[in-house]
Amino acid sequence: MEDKCAQFMCKFTSFVMFLNMFSSIFLLVIISVDRCIAVIFPVWAQNQRTIKKASVIVFLAWVFSVSLSVPSLIFRDIQHHLDRTRCHNNYNCHDSHNSVSISRFIFGFLMPFLIIIVCYSIIFFKLRSNQMAKSSKPFKIMTALIGTFFLCWLPYHTFMLAELNHGFPIKIIAFGLKIGTLIASANSFLNPILYVFMGNDFRRKFKNSILSKIENAIGEEGCTTNRYLSRSSSMDARTSTHI
Repeated sequence: MEDKCAQFMCKFTSFVMFLNMFSSIFLLVIISVDRCIAVIFPVWAQNQRTIKKASVIVFLAWVFSVSLSVPSLIFRDIQHHLDRTRCHNNYNCHDSHNSVSISRFIFGFLMPFLIIIVCYSIIFFKLRSNQMAKSSKPFKIMTALIGTFFLCWLPYHTFMLAELNHGFPIKIIAFGLKIGTLIASANSFLNPILYVFMGNDFRRKFKNSILSKIENAIGEEGCTTNRYLSRSSSMDARTSTHI
């Protein structure tokens, strides 16, 4: 019973981790393509972009993410060694290992990275040629998005492909995959920061809300102090009258 539970958690946690990573990648690609279409064909995009179509595209992105995460449910297994239970990839043959690794590299890194570069390059040159951008901030955000995606995912896929070459030391590959997986997972929460926190409206509203909270707190503290002082004065007045 314990082995079945451990095996289930081994498969499930790995599946959820890859589902989270691949879904964030594909959603980032969808956002990049959507922005590119909106810049190139603004009139068509305004008439054709609907919530229903967007829902279908997002649904397909999740389906594709699930399909790339399914190998975790198939090949992840547990292994007992020196009273310890280890979760590892138990590939039936070398071809299965190659197929999973290469498919994850192509569909989870290479193609999305190329699509993102192409989309933001088109946006960059379109805005620059039409002088639609009054500041350099949109270009800095584009560069940050592309750079973050590349730097976060490159270590993982580098060690994943290096694992196919049996000439590399196993300990170095295992350690590199752990670090690479951690950095790749970080890309999931870095993207919202880049999209939201770098916006002027968000920063201004956030700053105003913080200032308003501080002003309200100071105002309430002042009112409390004034009430306390007035209460103390009235009590002193009553005391002196009584004496």
